[in-house]
Amino acid sequence: MTVNNHDPLISALRTLSCHPPRSVVDLVFSNWIIISGPVGELYVAFTDHGVNFVRTAESVHRDDAEFLREYRERFGRPLRKATRPPAGLVPALRGRPSRALQLDLRGLTALERDTLEATRRIPAGQTRPYGWLAREIGRPRAVRAVGTALRRNPVPVLIPCHRVTTSTGELGNYVFGADMKKRLLRAEQVNLDEVHELAKNNVYYLGSETTGIVCFPTCSSARRITHQHRRGFRTIDQAIRAGYRPCKQCRPAAAEPA
Repeated sequence: MTVNNHDPLISALRTLSCHPPRSVVDLVFSNWIIISGPVGELYVAFTDHGVNFVRTAESVHRDDAEFLREYRERFGRPLRKATRPPAGLVPALRGRPSRALQLDLRGLTALERDTLEATRRIPAGQTRPYGWLAREIGRPRAVRAVGTALRRNPVPVLIPCHRVTTSTGELGNYVFGADMKKRLLRAEQVNLDEVHELAKNNVYYLGSETTGIVCFPTCSSARRITHQHRRGFRTIDQAIRAGYRPCKQCRPAAAEPA
């Protein structure tokens, strides 16, 4: 028999369909797994809504019980060991972001979610200052609140708060400590030594005399500027007055007050 997909009765019946009921176990427990990350093993917890908690093995002293305790204190749910990682997690940890990877950010405030979503868009191998992030979410005066949101990031590494630094090029705080922040950035080929050297000379932006564009030093476009054709600036205003245009990719103008 041929089903008429445009029949109003058939359409109405489809609205009555629902997903199979979840088991009591699914309602009570979240899942967890240990998996290799970019700079060591990670403990990862996830629900049916997505990954909602990440800790490095070092931060929990490679102690399963400590990770389970931290999770339960924050989320009020016990964990059960999973046999496989959630979809998209492995490629994401190998530097190949996947649309299949879902993150469960329920329980966060609107500002926290906005901050983390903007942080998630910072490309690998690049950094942005806290002020840039505050302006990206439309809250230029909320730099301190942005910093607090990053400290509360439940899924570090997957949401790369290690790519957010101070306006003077210093690394700033990180949930797993400065050394881990350095390791993660170096694993992404960020030239921290050059960034530090530029900052010592009050250079926070690099302009190309060839293209007339000014960028953050870690921007992919800035990396292509040859030494003889690059010019350093302390502020974006200086660069603009010198005739340079802010890069449309890294948008450095968002790092400074209007």
